[in-house]
Amino acid sequence: MRAMSNHDETDVGAAVVQAIDPGEYREHFHREFRFAPYYSAGREWPDYEPAYRYGYDCYLHCRGRRFEEVEPALAAQWDRCRAASRLHWTEAREAVRDGWHHIERNLPHALDRPLR
Repeated sequence: MRAMSNHDETDVGAAVVQAIDPGEYREHFHREFRFAPYYSAGREWPDYEPAYRYGYDCYLHCRGRRFEEVEPALAAQWDRCRAASRLHWTEAREAVRDGWHHIERNLPHALDRPLR
Protein backbone atom coordinates (compact mmCIF):
# COMPACT_ATOMS: atom_id res chain seq x y z
CA MET A 1 0.00 0.00 0.00
CA ARG A 2 1.44 3.35 -0.98
CA ALA A 3 1.69 6.28 1.38
CA MET A 4 -0.49 9.27 0.58
CA SER A 5 1.24 12.38 -0.65
CA ASN A 6 0.44 15.94 0.42
CA HIS A 7 -1.48 16.21 -2.86
CA ASP A 8 -3.66 13.26 -1.78
CA GLU A 9 -4.28 14.88 1.61
CA THR A 10 -5.37 18.09 -0.09
CA ASP A 11 -7.67 16.10 -2.38
CA VAL A 12 -9.28 14.34 0.60
CA GLY A 13 -9.81 17.62 2.44
CA ALA A 14 -11.23 19.33 -0.64
CA ALA A 15 -13.57 16.39 -1.31
CA VAL A 16 -14.85 16.49 2.28
CA VAL A 17 -15.46 20.24 2.25
CA GLN A 18 -17.16 20.00 -1.14
CA ALA A 19 -19.37 17.05 -0.15
CA ILE A 20 -19.96 17.94 3.52
CA ASP A 21 -20.41 21.63 4.25
CA PRO A 22 -19.14 22.24 7.80
CA GLY A 23 -22.19 24.34 8.66
CA GLU A 24 -24.62 21.69 7.39
CA TYR A 25 -22.64 18.98 9.20
CA ARG A 26 -22.91 20.94 12.45
CA GLU A 27 -26.63 21.62 11.97
CA HIS A 28 -27.32 17.96 11.19
CA PHE A 29 -25.80 16.81 14.46
CA HIS A 30 -27.30 19.71 16.41
CA ARG A 31 -30.75 18.48 15.33
CA GLU A 32 -30.00 14.78 15.84
CA PHE A 33 -27.65 14.34 18.81
CA ARG A 34 -30.40 13.75 21.37
CA PHE A 35 -31.74 10.86 19.27
CA ALA A 36 -28.40 9.07 18.97
CA PRO A 37 -28.11 5.76 20.84
CA TYR A 38 -25.01 7.06 22.65
CA TYR A 39 -26.73 10.21 23.96
CA SER A 40 -26.57 10.53 27.76
CA ALA A 41 -29.44 12.27 29.54
CA GLY A 42 -28.31 15.50 31.12
CA ARG A 43 -25.71 16.19 28.45
CA GLU A 44 -26.25 19.16 26.16
CA TRP A 45 -25.09 20.40 22.77
CA PRO A 46 -21.97 22.10 24.24
CA ASP A 47 -20.92 18.64 25.44
CA TYR A 48 -21.40 16.90 22.09
CA GLU A 49 -20.50 19.64 19.61
CA PRO A 50 -16.74 19.40 20.27
CA ALA A 51 -16.89 15.64 19.62
CA TYR A 52 -18.59 16.10 16.25
CA ARG A 53 -16.20 18.91 15.34
CA TYR A 54 -13.28 16.69 16.37
CA GLY A 55 -14.58 13.91 14.11
CA TYR A 56 -14.81 16.32 11.16
CA ASP A 57 -11.42 17.94 11.73
CA CYS A 58 -9.63 14.66 12.36
CA TYR A 59 -11.14 13.04 9.27
CA LEU A 60 -9.53 15.84 7.23
CA HIS A 61 -6.16 15.42 8.95
CA CYS A 62 -6.17 11.63 8.85
CA ARG A 63 -6.44 11.58 5.06
CA GLY A 64 -9.47 9.33 4.82
CA ARG A 65 -8.08 6.51 6.99
CA ARG A 66 -10.48 4.25 8.85
CA PHE A 67 -11.63 5.40 12.27
CA GLU A 68 -10.44 2.18 13.86
CA GLU A 69 -6.91 2.77 12.57
CA VAL A 70 -6.59 6.17 14.21
CA GLU A 71 -8.78 5.76 17.28
CA PRO A 72 -5.88 5.35 19.74
CA ALA A 73 -4.39 8.66 18.57
CA LEU A 74 -7.80 10.36 18.70
CA ALA A 75 -8.34 9.11 22.24
CA ALA A 76 -4.93 10.38 23.31
CA GLN A 77 -5.66 13.88 21.96
CA TRP A 78 -9.29 14.22 23.10
CA ASP A 79 -8.54 15.96 26.40
CA ARG A 80 -6.67 18.71 24.55
CA CYS A 81 -9.42 19.17 21.94
CA ARG A 82 -12.60 18.79 23.94
CA ALA A 83 -12.97 22.47 24.84
CA ALA A 84 -15.70 22.83 27.50
CA SER A 85 -17.23 19.40 26.81
CA ARG A 86 -17.92 17.34 29.92
CA LEU A 87 -17.59 14.12 27.91
CA HIS A 88 -14.66 11.86 28.65
CA TRP A 89 -13.31 9.89 25.69
CA THR A 90 -15.41 6.85 26.60
CA GLU A 91 -18.53 9.02 26.20
CA ALA A 92 -17.31 11.13 23.24
CA ARG A 93 -15.97 8.20 21.21
CA GLU A 94 -19.28 7.23 19.61
CA ALA A 95 -20.12 10.83 18.69
CA VAL A 96 -16.68 11.25 17.09
CA ARG A 97 -17.16 7.96 15.24
CA ASP A 98 -20.66 8.97 14.17
CA GLY A 99 -19.33 12.20 12.72
CA TRP A 100 -16.48 10.36 11.00
CA HIS A 101 -18.83 7.80 9.44
CA HIS A 102 -21.29 10.52 8.43
CA ILE A 103 -18.52 12.00 6.28
CA GLU A 104 -17.58 8.61 4.82
CA ARG A 105 -21.20 7.87 3.90
CA ASN A 106 -21.63 11.21 2.17
CA LEU A 107 -18.43 11.41 0.14
CA PRO A 108 -18.84 10.77 -3.60
CA HIS A 109 -16.86 7.51 -3.39
CA ALA A 110 -19.15 6.21 -0.62
CA LEU A 111 -20.96 3.99 -3.10
CA ASP A 112 -17.75 2.00 -3.50
CA ARG A 113 -17.67 1.03 0.22
CA PRO A 114 -19.90 -1.01 2.50
CA LEU A 115 -22.18 1.13 4.68
CA ARG A 116 -21.24 1.72 8.32
